[in-house]
Amino acid sequence: MTAAAPRRYAAQLRVTAERVPQIRRIVAAHLRHWRLAAEIPAACRGLVELLAHVRRTAGPEAECTVEVRWSGRHLTVSVADRGPRMARLDSARGGDLAAVAAIGDSWGTCPTGDGKVVWFTRRVAASREAPLTAPRPPRPVPEAAPGPDAAPAPARA
Repeated sequence: MTAAAPRRYAAQLRVTAERVPQIRRIVAAHLRHWRLAAEIPAACRGLVELLAHVRRTAGPEAECTVEVRWSGRHLTVSVADRGPRMARLDSARGGDLAAVAAIGDSWGTCPTGDGKVVWFTRRVAASREAPLTAPRPPRPVPEAAPGPDAAPAPARA
């Protein structure tokens, strides 16, 4: 399996009720273009959850930056905003990032100077069978000895 070239899409937007479906469609189109159509349902559901989190913590008209990265093995979706409240996993209430944690293989949050970034990563199904370590380089081929049909070397005088 050859590794795909890294891909990236980023957009800044105001998180309004109208923009959420639009950015979802744009991200789905990028995933189709990157030949990751099987990842669209999970990635877009996680994206919608991250955007809902922005609306809850930073306000219904908050601005954020959506970023989608494809490394050839992992798909990462992140949303950065200026909301002061950090994300947390609160599955007891069914809120915040419980759905994101269920969708992704990993997720996290990181404070920035003026807000936070919340992300999740999925290892893409096509790459699940690929080894996690780089393959060993092939062994060098030893110098071949002359075969029986080789002409004898001329004698030196």
